[in-house]
Amino acid sequence: MPRRARIIAAGYPMHVILRGIDRAAVFFEDDDRQFFLDHLAAVAAEESVAVHAYVLMTNHLHLLMTAARDDDVLAVMKRVGQRYVQHVNRTYGRTGGLFEGRFRSSLIEADTYLLACQRYIELNPVRASMVSVPGDYRWSSHRANALGRQDSVVTPHPLYHGLADSDQARFAAYRKLFEDMLSAESLQRFRECTNGGFVLGSPKFERQIAAMLGRRTWKQKTAENGDTAENGDRPLFSA
Repeated sequence: MPRRARIIAAGYPMHVILRGIDRAAVFFEDDDRQFFLDHLAAVAAEESVAVHAYVLMTNHLHLLMTAARDDDVLAVMKRVGQRYVQHVNRTYGRTGGLFEGRFRSSLIEADTYLLACQRYIELNPVRASMVSVPGDYRWSSHRANALGRQDSVVTPHPLYHGLADSDQARFAAYRKLFEDMLSAESLQRFRECTNGGFVLGSPKFERQIAAMLGRRTWKQKTAENGDTAENGDRPLFSA
């Protein structure tokens, strides 16, 4: 069965997950992580892609990006992935692939979910019990977004800028968002949409993107008999 095409639309944030093959480690030393981030910053700038949030875990990574053109995120992932695999193979005397062949992604409705998605990404090390607070983890965008640390990878989204009028007030407002953990329902929604390649947003937003692309952008509901409704629970292309 052919793979379903990714949902991509220029100007809309996109949450990306890239995992190691069989969930094996992809980052081995701090130099590896720094190599990846250096090349991510350079390639994203060349491809006109803004990276709003990221985290590098041991066997996978998360990115939240907005591209100026439809294919720019694909170009970033391909170029950075190829350079990084070459680095790892050269450094550790290995051959072959490192990542799953296909990254997972979800288009995000910014007004409702962008800052929540940044929290989801930057709280990964806390959920994994690697640190007690996100600011203790070096390899994420949290220190840039919450503390103002210089980070060549991060380009803040306008909604982030809208948190406050000054830098210090903005950092404080962003840190306050992290006082509460995301709900189990929110975690499930992020995972379901990204792993399934669906839009994360309101039904209205789902229909808007469906009308742009000419295809369904949400997960179909499963009927009691195990079948799926042809158009899920939302009519295609309605207002």
